[in-house]
Amino acid sequence: MRIPDAVRTVVDTAPFAHLTTLNADGGPQITVVWVDIEGDEFVIGHMGERRKTRNVRHDPRVALSMLATTMSPMGLREYVVVYGRARVTEGGAVPLLQKLARRYLGPNVDFPPPQFREQPGFITRITPERFGGVGVWNPPKR
Repeated sequence: MRIPDAVRTVVDTAPFAHLTTLNADGGPQITVVWVDIEGDEFVIGHMGERRKTRNVRHDPRVALSMLATTMSPMGLREYVVVYGRARVTEGGAVPLLQKLARRYLGPNVDFPPPQFREQPGFITRITPERFGGVGVWNPPKR
């Protein structure tokens, strides 16, 4: 599924995103993450194996929510919810996190710290299946 330009614009504003994965017992696990887009996938970097990466390997269904900086015609703050399937790939986390750190923390930031830069890390890649929330990416049903 193609990621709409309006959603790409939201991601470009560097909103903290909430990644929801499913624990082995079916319950939700929510983590605040930095997010970017590569092609038509959302990408999130991790330096180590975490609950969210283990959950994705067990069940690829995820939701990702981001608060926009814009207001709807009704005066509500717009937000995007991405429903999709994720996969975890090894490697590439350092350059992704460096790019995102400059967006989220400032243009002169070096991240991750030097002691972690030789680790391959992981990238969670989310292929969207549908979009929800309040915004042009989810027009109201009539």
